[in-house]
Amino acid sequence: MFVAEGKKVICELMDAGLELHALFTIDVSAFDVVHQKLVYEVTQNELKQLSFLTTPQVGLAVFYIPQQKEVAQEALILALDDVRDPGNLGTIIRLCDWFGVKNLVCSLKTADCFNPKVIQATMGSITRVNVIYVDLPMFLKERNSGVKVFGTFMEGSSVYNETLPENGIIVMGNEANGISEDIEKFVDAKITIPRFGLDQKTESLNVATATAVILSEFKRR
Repeated sequence: MFVAEGKKVICELMDAGLELHALFTIDVSAFDVVHQKLVYEVTQNELKQLSFLTTPQVGLAVFYIPQQKEVAQEALILALDDVRDPGNLGTIIRLCDWFGVKNLVCSLKTADCFNPKVIQATMGSITRVNVIYVDLPMFLKERNSGVKVFGTFMEGSSVYNETLPENGIIVMGNEANGISEDIEKFVDAKITIPRFGLDQKTESLNVATATAVILSEFKRR
């Protein structure tokens, strides 16, 4: 099971058909729940004790984790190589939703997409993006023939000059170490976001910020 907080997120999860285990709320009328026996009215203080947030919202719900779906490789796929920060992962899931990327493939050491911080950061987008966890090197090795793998590197060719297909796999690397050697050997094209600033002290972009730029370039072509 996993925890979701706030009316918007909880309602989106219920509307998407995820199975509710229990809902704890200070305002029962704020939620339209078919099975009222799953709803528990609590005080503000009780909700604060339950909440993962500094300032708890109107309710906290516990849902059953849905089953993973298969990945269709006839589309653009985003892959994460050990992205560890829950906030980054939640933002990336939201970006996938915004740019119409239906499948997010994560390495086994990537942050848990059902971590409360991730769920909160997605703002409901978790219901519209298929997030799966795989042995990433094996996934890339066994990909369909003709599916090109793009890896994001500091020393790659400019994404603004690259010919970008509608279908393919984009790999984003770990916050501190980038793309690992085990993944790099499956990369067909190394791409980068060129730095226009003259100050060399900025070593790299945040992985979620970089993902936004990369997905925007792929989708606008």
